[in-house]
Amino acid sequence: MKNSILEIGSFSIKWYSILILCGIIIGIIILEKQAKKFKLNKEYLYNLIFGILICGIVGARIYYVMFNLNYYFNNFIDIFKIWEGGLAIHGGIIGGLIFILYYTKKYKLTTLHIIDMIIPSLIIGQIIGRWGNFFNGEAHGPITTLNFLESIHLPDFIINGMYINGVYYQPTFLYESIWNLIGFIIIIFILNKSKKIKIGDITSFYLIWYSFARFFIESLRTDSLMLGNLKVAQIISIIMFIIGITIIVKNRINKKNICYNDVSYEKFEYVGDKNV
Repeated sequence: MKNSILEIGSFSIKWYSILILCGIIIGIIILEKQAKKFKLNKEYLYNLIFGILICGIVGARIYYVMFNLNYYFNNFIDIFKIWEGGLAIHGGIIGGLIFILYYTKKYKLTTLHIIDMIIPSLIIGQIIGRWGNFFNGEAHGPITTLNFLESIHLPDFIINGMYINGVYYQPTFLYESIWNLIGFIIIIFILNKSKKIKIGDITSFYLIWYSFARFFIESLRTDSLMLGNLKVAQIISIIMFIIGITIIVKNRINKKNICYNDVSYEKFEYVGDKNV
């Protein structure tokens, strides 16, 4: 599978980079619609997006490098070659979350509600980003057979892409992308149809939905980040799943929690570093 969309001499544009960029752009468009719905100040929104992107990318890369220190100690310059892959979604989530916590606390906005607004953009980015892994020939499962890939009715271009170094692999990138797509559809349906969901419900749904699938998909992955004999993504998935369950249980116990769609930031005015 050719991982470059354009090559001119030594210069090349990678499919991975293009797909990550597409995920970011579509995610921003979705978030803009959410912000408009809740009358969130545009300047605040764009500064929030900028901070999340920077911290998310840095966090995703640091997270990946941390679990591959032996390689990067001897290949330091490769740390900066993010177009070749090596952005761990869990690290990106942690980095983005740190900035969200800082920024919403600074301007005294409801952190969990802002996260709820961002979740659809996050999950659409994951859906598209996994295809970047496909073109890079990474995030795949164990060795399999051509008959197996044909039996699950995959299109030829995916089957051909799963033929790496003379053998076929399971397309775990596709399993995760499809699962997230289903989750995205459910979230959008909830956002558009339900008036009873509480602040934090969307976040808890995402944490439960994504972590449940990621735990089992990760068991198939051949390129997992490891902590001793344990797969890091499975550990993080368990933690995220528990957090998701905790949020939804608290919301069901506390009947006074505000509904997600009842929030308005119309009176919030963002002026530079001041909250009026």
